[in-house]
Amino acid sequence: MGRLRNLAQTFRDFATNHVEEPDVPAAPDGADGYAKSTKIALLLLKEEINKPLRKLEDYLNEMPGILDVFDLEKSPDYSSFSVWDGEFPMQELRRLLRQSAEQAGLSGTASIDASGFQRDQASSHYRNRVGYSFNAMKTTLLVDTESLAIIDAHFTTKKAYDGHIGLQVFRRNAEDLQALLADKMYSWSDLREACRDASTRPVIKHCEQNALKKAHNARIDDDVYNQRSMSETVFAMLKDDGDEIRSRSWHGQFRELTRKCIVHNLAQAAS
Repeated sequence: MGRLRNLAQTFRDFATNHVEEPDVPAAPDGADGYAKSTKIALLLLKEEINKPLRKLEDYLNEMPGILDVFDLEKSPDYSSFSVWDGEFPMQELRRLLRQSAEQAGLSGTASIDASGFQRDQASSHYRNRVGYSFNAMKTTLLVDTESLAIIDAHFTTKKAYDGHIGLQVFRRNAEDLQALLADKMYSWSDLREACRDASTRPVIKHCEQNALKKAHNARIDDDVYNQRSMSETVFAMLKDDGDEIRSRSWHGQFRELTRKCIVHNLAQAAS
């Protein structure tokens, strides 16, 4: 309980610093409305608790100490969380993700890697209607190797070449990176050239198609390259309570995973 209460306070402070009017009461319109900062903080708390919405409302009502952190007497209705989810677009969530990463700390060395989150919550009818290609959401994370903060995230429901995703993620964060670590799945000449143009050292394994590529790999500093495993560590931390996504729509799943990344960063910053 103590850890959850501390995290709840961290979420509230973080959300309060993000909004333009931080002094607005938690529920200025009574039970019919909540402040923007309260909505953000409670959505982050929802990801930390990781329970179905109907159970989440009962769970919070059994913890008055947590509600006190948000100056609330009772939990919002479970349906409110679903409404709030659509109020914060990915653009704003990405800003929150960036702020949370900076709060955790950035060293300039980052690792990029991908993994999958199960997305079987949606019905088969919905999956057929919107054209789901895979049962897993391919998630690519850019992770600071020192603080384990998630600097950026990319999500896709389709087949995509890791090199193309890596280039897109790198370009969004190039000014903050002195070194980019990646395995051979990101071995693409365009990505390497983009790194060099931005004065970033590409520590990326080559596909060993010939002796020259093997020689390039042999010159890579193992102590630096082995820090790439920090991405795998972060994925393991995100999947500690399972790798299933609760949201049914693909855009809801993007937002859910981004919030999980923000929660991870704030937990790292508080540790």
